[in-house]
Order: sequence, then structure tokens, then C-alpha cells
Amino acid sequence: MHNMPHSPIGTAPRLPGDREMVFMMAMVMALNALAIDAMLPALPAIGDALGVTVANDRQFIISIYLLGTALGSLVYGPLADRFGRKGVLVPALIAYTVFAIGCGLATSFPMLLALRFAHGMVSAALGVIVVAVIRDLFAGDAMAKRMSLIFLVFMIVPIIAPTLGAGVAAIAGWRWIFLVLAVMGIVMLVWLRRLPETLTADDVRPLDWRTLVAGWATVTRHRRAAGYMIAAGVMQGALFGYLNSSEQIIAEVFGARSLFPLVFACVAIGIAIANFSNAAIVERFGARRVSQSAVFAFMASSIAQIVAALSGVETLPMFTVLMMVNVGLIGFIGSNFGSIAMEDFGHMAGVASSYQSFARTLLAATAGALIGQQYDGSTLPLAYAFFSCAVAGLLLVLWAERGRLFTRPGTAPKSPF
Repeated sequence: MHNMPHSPIGTAPRLPGDREMVFMMAMVMALNALAIDAMLPALPAIGDALGVTVANDRQFIISIYLLGTALGSLVYGPLADRFGRKGVLVPALIAYTVFAIGCGLATSFPMLLALRFAHGMVSAALGVIVVAVIRDLFAGDAMAKRMSLIFLVFMIVPIIAPTLGAGVAAIAGWRWIFLVLAVMGIVMLVWLRRLPETLTADDVRPLDWRTLVAGWATVTRHRRAAGYMIAAGVMQGALFGYLNSSEQIIAEVFGARSLFPLVFACVAIGIAIANFSNAAIVERFGARRVSQSAVFAFMASSIAQIVAALSGVETLPMFTVLMMVNVGLIGFIGSNFGSIAMEDFGHMAGVASSYQSFARTLLAATAGALIGQQYDGSTLPLAYAFFSCAVAGLLLVLWAERGRLFTRPGTAPKSPF
């Protein structure tokens, strides 16, 4: 492995420039989002081609990928600490490309689901490695700045991905969406030749599964970490529930299939605005005050969503605005819950982060699949699910904080292991 100095990108030998590094890492992360969001407009066509007779079953194309991502996220952190960032990222990208081609050639629905699960498992490496690379090269505010810039570029993807998927499907057929993903995987493999190994020889850690399992048990037994980890998974489950059923709702409830990419983009803009707003206010007010306030606001907007669904006069613009608010509030909740859950694990950040990501995504993917399956030709099941997730999230936070909400920054009690 290259013994890379931990210096800023602009001065380190052979490293891409700062701007190129941000775009490169954002595009690596984008491959994962594209594999989800570009599929959404094509779900009916895929279902028709592969003989799916129950419309809700088409959602499994999304939820099985998310499930694979959850399981995969458990192992890539330790592997990257042992074999290097490129040593894991390059094989993962090769596998990403191969499974994308396989999905495009699938001849049955069970075959497609099996390949999507495998595709999700290898794609989990992408986000894990990006964070590891940036952490290798930067620390503190410099790292936060680069991650914010990467996220800024990355957030463009959910906004444009459904339009891209719809366009490719209309011109060349749904199978070509997967082949486009494969081409993008190959492009990234070529581009990553410019990325040197960022893990120094001194930081290589042996694989010790007993230590890993002990670390996972420590996180699970930690009251505050477990409470916020599960709450984050439940709240993200609401988002995945929307993701799974969004195409059906727009096309069937509102009769506006052609507007789906536009509606999806509007909702994605909502979560982008929330994330940038959160970055601006969280240091002033603290992660607890911001995220806990957002849970109460989410509960209120979910009630508004239920009222709209029951009214019989819900329109597409009304639904879109409510979803922008609701999904935006999840943006305030998720990242802050994740930060709070990590507070006491500075000494084992890699293991704790990997495990929490696994547990959160597994719970969210399962909850999202269950929520999506409740779709009955109306927006009511989704509205009820959002409210239920808000109540569950609040109860979990109350348990984690022993009933104390809205504590000021720096005043939260240390939680014993």
C-alpha cells in the first residue's frame, strides 16, 4: 500500500485536485442512488415484461436492493481497514457493473430480485469507502466541508435520476437503464485510476471478528445509541415507504404518470434544502433540539397528510407540498439522530458507524417494504404509516433520553456502556 501523507489534497503527491476529488467521490456515491431512483418510472414496464401480476410486488425491485445494501454495509468498513480503500472499492465497482448487466439481462422476476439483492450488497461499499477516503485525507472542519460539497453534488442525482430512467426506458426500453448503470460503473473504474491508496501502512488493521462482534454488542447494549439508531431506522422507513409506492401513487391515485419525475424531483429538493438548512443551524441549536423539534413537526404534518387523504379532495400539488415537508423533516431527523447515536464511540468509530448503518438500513428497508405493501389505491396507508413512524420515533427518543427532551448542546449526560 502507498504510504500516503495526511496532507490537504492540493499538496499531496499524485492526488487529484480538490475539486476533482469532490466530484469523483460524489459520483461514486451517486451510483448507489441511481440504482434506486432511476428504476422508479420503469417499474410498471419491468413488471409487465417479467409477468408480475400483483402491482405491489413491483416494489420489491426497490426494497430488495435496499435490503442488500443494509447487509453489505456491515462488512466493508473492516475490509477497507484491512485491504485498503481502493482494494475494496475497485472490486466492488467491478461487481456493481457485472450485477447491473445481469439485472438488464434477467429473464424472470425471481432472477431479477436475486440479482438486485446482490447488486445492493456490493453497492453498500460505495458510500462506506467515500467516507473513509475523505476521513483519511482530512479531519475536523476540513472533512466536514468536503463531505458537504460531496453531498451538494450528490443531491443532484435523486432530482434527475427518474427523468433519466424515464428517458432511457422510453427510447431504448427498461433493460437499458441497467446497462447505463453498468457503463457508468466502467467510467468510474477508469476515473478511479487517478485515485491513490489513501490508507497509510500505519493505519492498516487486521481483521478480528471477535473484536467486531464485541463492538456490535457494545453498541446494541448502549441505551442512547440503540434508541436513536432504531428511531433513525423507523423514520427512514417512512421515507423508503414513500420511495416504494411513489410511482403507483402518482400514476394511479392522481393519474399523472408523466409527471412522476417532476414530483419526485420536487420532493428530493425538499430533503436537499433540509440537509443544507440543518448544516447551518445544528451547531447553534444542537442536534437534539433540531431533530426532536423535527419529530414533532413531522407528526403534525403527518396528521395534515391524513386529513388531506380523508378529505376526498386531495390534489397532486397538495400531496407534493405535504411530501416535500414530510420528507424534508426526515432530512433534519436522520443525520442528527445518527450523530447522537455515535457520540460515545470515538474510540471505535469505524465499527460503530458500520454497525449502526447496517441496523438502521435493515430496519428502514424492512419497514419501507411493509409500508409500500399497504398501498391500496389511495394515499391513506402512506399517511397513516408516516404518523405511526413519528409516534414510534418519539417514544424511542424518550426512552433513549430517559424522558428528557430539548437539552442544550453539550449538556446531554454521558451514557454508560
